[in-house]
Amino acid sequence: IKMNYRDALSKELSYALRHAPWEYELEMDAEGRVPIDQLLNALHREEHWKDVQEADIQEVIAKSEKKRFELKDGMIRAFYGHSIPMKIVKEEKMPPKVLYHGTARRFLDSIKAKGLLPQSRQYVHLSQDMETAKSVGRRHDGTPCILVIDAKKAWDEGVKFYLGNEKVWLADWVDAKYIVDYYISTTS
Repeated sequence: IKMNYRDALSKELSYALRHAPWEYELEMDAEGRVPIDQLLNALHREEHWKDVQEADIQEVIAKSEKKRFELKDGMIRAFYGHSIPMKIVKEEKMPPKVLYHGTARRFLDSIKAKGLLPQSRQYVHLSQDMETAKSVGRRHDGTPCILVIDAKKAWDEGVKFYLGNEKVWLADWVDAKYIVDYYISTTS
């Protein structure tokens, strides 16, 4: 791959793995590793990265002067420079009263009918704050839909929540009845 494309891909990987994994809805293990397939799926949602392959990531790693990433046994991680807490512990915990979920407007009817499902992930990703939900939603839609989840009621009625990190909460599934409000975000 060309050098400027490789450099741009390296920067995108750094951002995803070191600074904002919640924007890519990545599920890190205790060592900060994520399944390479999960990372590729996240990248493929963006037009610019729709054709990136594992071989491209391997080339970024191999040709990097600094050893920034490790790809081993189907898992990738950044070695250093994290601005996030590394550990995503799947620890059942009582969530805040309200959580948010940013998504594409085109999924709204399905979500209203079926609730929030993990799709290809292990968990449904929920945001601690509105801004994070907007940021996540913008990865799927320039004008995303922000769902407001009554997490306290869901918890009280038996829905399990897990603390991801200071911005992310995880759930196995969230019934549509716990979505108490939603709005279409603006670009600002």
